[in-house]
Amino acid sequence: MTVTVAQALRAVAHDVAQLPPPRRPRKGTADPCACPHPDVLADRPDGMVVRHGDVVAKSHAPDTDLTALAARIATAAAPPLAGILLPPLPVPAAKTGFTTLLHGRPLSLWPYGAPVDPEDPDAAPWEDAATLLARLHAVAPGKLRPEPLPPMRGPAKAARAVARMRAAAGTHPATASILRAWAGLPAWARDEAPAPKNRIALCHGDLHLGQLVRHPAPDGPWLLIDVDDMGLGDPAWDLARPAAWYAAGLLAPDVWDRFLGSYRAAGGTAVRPEGDPWPQLDVPARALTVQTAALALAKSAAEERPLDEVEEMMIEACVRIAALPPELEC
Repeated sequence: MTVTVAQALRAVAHDVAQLPPPRRPRKGTADPCACPHPDVLADRPDGMVVRHGDVVAKSHAPDTDLTALAARIATAAAPPLAGILLPPLPVPAAKTGFTTLLHGRPLSLWPYGAPVDPEDPDAAPWEDAATLLARLHAVAPGKLRPEPLPPMRGPAKAARAVARMRAAAGTHPATASILRAWAGLPAWARDEAPAPKNRIALCHGDLHLGQLVRHPAPDGPWLLIDVDDMGLGDPAWDLARPAAWYAAGLLAPDVWDRFLGSYRAAGGTAVRPEGDPWPQLDVPARALTVQTAALALAKSAAEERPLDEVEEMMIEACVRIAALPPELEC
């Protein structure tokens, strides 16, 4: 099935990229395309991403809410988000303009952007990420679409991670600590209730450095990608992953200070303009800590391997969280 989906994605991307027409295969060969072989950028159960030329074709998870996904992708093309989000490409013959079904999965198309270099952590664009988030949070949702956007899926992803851990590692000694940390979160952070209405903004929903690309590649401005989790919710969630890493000791204090300072300097509304940011960040950072630890435990159990050092640090952070009073949110 993976090969079939990859080949189908490649064919769609080839057509949209307007690359040279396929040539006849020579005897004994199976690849009729005259252009460079496509790159499989990601191949996971929740989606596959294939690049062909300057076009990226994405096959989304089979259980994706099609209506919500169509709204999110159409929003990414809205003029108020120009220079913040990478805009989608129209899908040929798609009724919704930007999405269609391919092998039973939603398909979307995007221009290629150069990702963050994982081999050069010192050049990671933390300040650019923070500025883009601040600009995203400042966009009034009412200016984007006539109907409301769906909720931001950050809490839903955290809940899914906990469910995955229960299924894969329910008897592991660390599971109890992670579940105690999870139980101490308010209902909205566990995806059991709407986010507080006084904290609603347009959110990315899954911010990390893998969600930034330079477009046009290789030296264009940084833009946010992957809107599968975008929607309305607490903007502090978009700061939660770096906040959780900082609290767990995985992100250096100076990097955290640069990120938070850039967000505030750009007018970000998720935290107060100055002073202690943790009254707003505490709950989302706890939730992302639980999510990361739960996924680490589930993966290690599925792969029948011990936890690595980073995974152990996130689980230790959950132990500390479980010992704290619940809901320290202002």
